[in-house]
Amino acid sequence: MKVGKSIISNNIKELIIRRPDDWHVHLREGLLLEAVLPFTARQFARAIVMPNLTEPVTNTIEAEGYRSLILKALAKENVTREFIPLMTAYLTDMTKASDLARGYSEGIFAAAKLYPANSTTNSAHGVSDMAKLKAVLNKMEDIGMPLLIHGEVTDAAVDVFDREAVFIRKILKPLINEYPKLKVVLEHITTSDAVDFVSSMKGKVAATITAHHLIINRNSLFQGGFQPHNYCLPVAKRERHRMALRKAVTSGDPWFFLGTDSAPHTIKDKETNCGCAGIFSAPSALELYATVFEEEGVIEKFENFASIYGPAYYGLEINAGTVTLTREECMVPQRVTVADGTEIKPFLAGKVLGWRLKDKP
Repeated sequence: MKVGKSIISNNIKELIIRRPDDWHVHLREGLLLEAVLPFTARQFARAIVMPNLTEPVTNTIEAEGYRSLILKALAKENVTREFIPLMTAYLTDMTKASDLARGYSEGIFAAAKLYPANSTTNSAHGVSDMAKLKAVLNKMEDIGMPLLIHGEVTDAAVDVFDREAVFIRKILKPLINEYPKLKVVLEHITTSDAVDFVSSMKGKVAATITAHHLIINRNSLFQGGFQPHNYCLPVAKRERHRMALRKAVTSGDPWFFLGTDSAPHTIKDKETNCGCAGIFSAPSALELYATVFEEEGVIEKFENFASIYGPAYYGLEINAGTVTLTREECMVPQRVTVADGTEIKPFLAGKVLGWRLKDKP
């Protein structure tokens, strides 16, 4: 059996790849953390954990505390596979460069996250003025610490479907010109503008791409009435943008890699006035991505996107273990129940996919 190749074994088609990593995930906290964590840990060896909790993770001490909660939840849920949470610092106008550097040097932080203030869930404490990050960005450039960016402007005068493209033009390009050695990941990109920009940078900037942005376009928000479980930020865009994303992930370019942006909210919080933004794709993440690669006729490229390119950009070792996807029907769960009785609706709940992640023996 060759890793990364589609093979036939006992008349069942299988895909065996190096164990992948998720370079962008929301694990939340409390009972919600306990409910969703096993889905990520079952599939991925490592995950970049987002810091936008109700009280954001802004410094080294808070990151240590959050990591401890994740590891405690792993033990409680009896997750059998080894899983390493990679912690991130939530940047604010008041972030101290010295604390960030200490956390990075001690292996507590893997990266720092830039949320423009009020750009998405729990981002009210985000950065209001890039000029206030000058000392922080200088230090990050010096020590090689990755900067992860939610790339949208928050100006109410800018159309919500244009906010990524405007961010790239007005903020990201000047930022990279000012800090040319800064390692940047533009996260959960949604537009051809972002694809073209990242491609033009030839490795100076990388990007994560979600399964849901590869599968739905903005029509999916409104078909049959508003669909709150397809609402996320950045929002899904036009069909031409979705096709550009598909071309990017199947291109073989190593600066595009997997980041689910799986972002769970309870059904109550989704199906309400001012419903929360976020799509919960973790239960079937690898099956969803594999489906896209198969539809594009390049399943042999899936391993590089899922397991190779991300570690290379972050300067980490490729995982030693493997996961196996079998060619058989698998239904996305209708609901995931939290210990307090609330429920989460996964992305494409109830849909039958053609791949199934094989559990570790």
